[in-house]
Amino acid sequence: MTKNESGLREQAQHSPKNKLGGVHTTIIGGRAGKKLIKLVGQHPEIKKVIPALISVKGIPGGSLTGKILRSDARGNLRLLISEGRSYQKVRIVTTVGTSEEGNRIMK
Repeated sequence: MTKNESGLREQAQHSPKNKLGGVHTTIIGGRAGKKLIKLVGQHPEIKKVIPALISVKGIPGGSLTGKILRSDARGNLRLLISEGRSYQKVRIVTTVGTSEEGNRIMK
């Protein structure tokens, strides 16, 4: 393991609270939404959780739901949180480097 890889893994071991970043730190769903983000952030290979803008969808929904979407070429994931008429995309930055490893984390 190279020095850079060990540094990334060490950074990923930090508290899930420290992993939340980005400009938009508001999470939809209140306590349940924050609990979902905290659960995702507990994974040892998750480096950063970055929420995006909260958007409105056309169809009124129901309770809070979360869905992990496929990984990109670098192994980073996206989480789609939906509650009522609102939804929010959350980018999940991982320590892995390929799409195959990102899919392994997703499972």
